[in-house]
Amino acid sequence: MEHGSFTDNSAATFSLTDEDHTIANAVRFTLNQDPRVTFCGYSIPHPSEAQVNIRVQTTGDPAREVLKDACQNLMLMYRHVRCTFDKAVEHFKASNAVKALKIDSQDSSGDDSEESE
Repeated sequence: MEHGSFTDNSAATFSLTDEDHTIANAVRFTLNQDPRVTFCGYSIPHPSEAQVNIRVQTTGDPAREVLKDACQNLMLMYRHVRCTFDKAVEHFKASNAVKALKIDSQDSSGDDSEESE
């Protein structure tokens, strides 16, 4: 939900429901990287409510568009992190480190009968 002025689109407060510091701080960080942003901050009205208010003030561009761009940039960053992580996991699984640690689906069967004999 957007709270703002009908005459000045360069400043607005956006309320996100079912969110907390995790997404709010990431959005704030991304917004502060944008040269069009003059002020950005967030608040949580009450600790027991899952709601975040993000305030955005720009140099003149519509705050809604700047927030949308920041969210798209954040999604690209998350996608890059996920891709890098997945590649590292595949590389680790393909290496001999997994075999040396004996971490595979056969060892996790829970059958300890060889050790008890």
